[in-house]
Amino acid sequence: MSKAEIRKPGALPLALPGFEKINRYWDPMHNMCAAKILPGEYYVTCESEIVVTVLGSCISVCVRDPVAGVGGMNHFMLPVRQHKSVGSWSVDSSQEQAMRYGDSAMKRLLNEILSHGGRRENLEAKIFGGGRIIEQMTDIGASNIDFIHKYVKSIGLRLVNEDTGGIYPRKVYYFLQEGKVRVKKLRTLHNDTIIQREVSYLEQLDESVDSGD
Repeated sequence: MSKAEIRKPGALPLALPGFEKINRYWDPMHNMCAAKILPGEYYVTCESEIVVTVLGSCISVCVRDPVAGVGGMNHFMLPVRQHKSVGSWSVDSSQEQAMRYGDSAMKRLLNEILSHGGRRENLEAKIFGGGRIIEQMTDIGASNIDFIHKYVKSIGLRLVNEDTGGIYPRKVYYFLQEGKVRVKKLRTLHNDTIIQREVSYLEQLDESVDSGD
């Protein structure tokens, strides 16, 4: 009998160490636990769970080892940190800041999966997001897509599917144990929460760079 079969209906499985603060809840529609991640967050699990996020120009990468049954998803805003004062690129040293950038977000996700039994040769990846939802701003989504394609190729990660670009935000459901992903394109927004969040997020990133954090 599996762990899922003996667990009481509606009971959440234990989160792996370090992921206790992620917003997790019981999804009655799918009858399983869901973990909702925001920009700068990631989630890894060995359980039968859904990882959920909403993407504008951000990118989420779903990675799993189908043999070991471990995997997760991240959500990053920009490729790597740019130091405006010198025009060079590097990874932020602060963990909280660093997870907002693709290079660090990918390293943390992959390292966590490998540390819980995943094997590099078994890993498969799926990429989502990178939309251009704010016309008047630089096409951050395109830069994110270009970065993640180059990153995946450089480390030899097997890319099995992607849904990127376009002009619509996406809601992504990653069914980790099955490896399935459901994507809903939000063609009609009832409010501008996603746009406000991205603009605010970019302003915070700019402030941290200017302050020399």
